[in-house]
Formats: sequence, structure tokens, C-alpha cells
Amino acid sequence: MRELIKKAVLNHSLTHDEIVLLLREDKINQELFSAADNVRKNFVGDEVHLRALIEFSNYCRCNCMYCGIRAENRFVERYRLTKEQIISLAKNAAGFGYKTVVLQAGEDMYFTAEYLSEIIKELKRNDIAVTLSIGERSFDEYALLKDAGADRFLLRLETSDKELYETMHPKASYENRKRCLSDLKRLGFETGTGCLVGLPGQSLSSLADDILFFKEIDADMIGIGPFIPHTHTPLKGSSSGSFNLALKVMALTRLLLPDINIPATTAMETLQSDGRILALQSGANVVMPNVTLEEYKAKYEIYPNKSRVDYNELVEKLAKIGRTVSAEKGFRKKQKL
Repeated sequence: MRELIKKAVLNHSLTHDEIVLLLREDKINQELFSAADNVRKNFVGDEVHLRALIEFSNYCRCNCMYCGIRAENRFVERYRLTKEQIISLAKNAAGFGYKTVVLQAGEDMYFTAEYLSEIIKELKRNDIAVTLSIGERSFDEYALLKDAGADRFLLRLETSDKELYETMHPKASYENRKRCLSDLKRLGFETGTGCLVGLPGQSLSSLADDILFFKEIDADMIGIGPFIPHTHTPLKGSSSGSFNLALKVMALTRLLLPDINIPATTAMETLQSDGRILALQSGANVVMPNVTLEEYKAKYEIYPNKSRVDYNELVEKLAKIGRTVSAEKGFRKKQKL
């Protein structure tokens, strides 16, 4: 097992079966996490990129089995922020020192590409990077958003297992999801994706395929978090995903894609109180504090009991582990391997 970790550190490459072996064996977890932390330090440094998250709408046309804002959940109090509210929140974040704003919503088609383009153009006047997380759109819509100035796009695949994907996403197309990722790369977006760890029916083999898929498409950002069941979804009786397994998937992703950006996801901290710091010590280099208006934060409930981030407390915690807040926008600095 230690030889496999050494191979991953030196070559940034593992076979499917080797990844499965490392995911299965827990005796070498600390060596794996330490190796990922060292690779992170060598390739992207000790700075942590803070990205201001604005959850601007919890309307969604999709019915993902695990998601609390799925279209059929009638217990959700829906909301949409106005253009003015979004711009105001982003400007405040920029004034506070954030270098990136992440605009995230359900798949809410009220926000057309044209409407979002107006918002993006306004935000770009503040010398910030703009990341979008709004789901599946057409190539032309993505092109319009890119032309408006959007820099990055997050579109989590959640699982590369086609059968599992289509079970978890009723009436959705696995191939269309992959088409969207391909379009985003083609258009020049920094493209992010990721997976949920612990979905019912998911195997270690499937998770190994996820990691290899991230490498195959040369993703620029990868978000990995444990599955957390929501009361008002079809998966309400399922068990949560394993924190340690999610951390291992993240660490292996860092070893195989050493120069990418990896967030310490909120779901990590939700499952374990020090989860975000442990993630930052196991390969992660990004944190996305939520700057959405307080009255709406609880309504964007993809999963329950979402952890919050206090900026000042986070800065203190980062200092204790030898990390600092970056003053840069945090674009991927691609390196020859």
C-alpha cells in the first residue's frame, strides 16, 4: 500500500484496481492524507483561496433523489434573489476582500443566459473572478455566459457510473451531463466537477472510476463530499456517506491531479466538526464561505444541518495549521507533470 502511495506521489498515476485497494485499506489512511497534503503544498502552496458563495435561487426543475431542493419537494419555501440583490452581495464580498464570487442555484430557467449575462458583466467591473453553478444548459447558453465574462463553471457529475447516475437523476441523461462538461472545457471555462461519496448502491470500483474520470477530462476543480440524506427526499432512510472514505477519495484526487483546486466542502464539516480543517490537511486548498442573505441560507437546503463558516474564526484556524488566505483569484496554474 505504501508503494502505491509512493507511485501516486511520483507519477500522479494509478490503475483502477490500485485505487480500489487504497480505498479499501484503512490502515494507511494517515500516510495517504499526509502524502496528499505534501503534494498540495508542493504544487499549489499554502495559500487557501476563499470564494464567496451566493445561493441566488432554490427553484429547480430537476428531481435528483438525494437533493432537498428537488422539484417535487413541496416542503421547500422557494425564493429567488433579484438582480440588484445578487450584485449588492457580490460587491460587498469584493469589498471584504474576496477575489471570487460563486453564483449557485438550482436549475432555475427563470434566470436565462441573457439575464445572467447582465449580472456577470456588472460583477466583472469589481475585479473579481466569477464562477457559475447553475446546471445543464446548451452550448450557446454557455457561450453567452463565457462572453459576458464568467471565468469558471461548477457542474458536479456526482457519479461516473451511468446506471447509478440515471437511478439518482430521474429523467436526466448521463450523456448530456458529460456533453455539458465537454462544452464548458471547449469554451475555455475553468471547469469543475465532483462526486458524492456514499450514495446508495455506489461501490469502491465506481469511486475509482470517478477519480479516473476527473483525470481523463483534466478537470480544473473537483468538489468531493459525503452523501447526507435529506428528510424530504426518496433517500431519507439511507445512511450518510463515510467521512473518512470521502476524505480518501479527495486525497487520491489530489495525488492524481496535483495542480487543481479542491474545496474543503461544507458537507465534510457537516458530518464532522473539524472536517473542513482535516480536508485542508489532506489535499484541499479552497473554502467557499456562504455570503447569501441570512433569511435565505436555511432555504437552500440541499442536505440538512449545513455547517456555517465564520470568516474570522476560519482565518484563525488556518493560521494554526500554517495556512494563509490568498490575495489572488486562484486560477489553476497548470504544471507539466
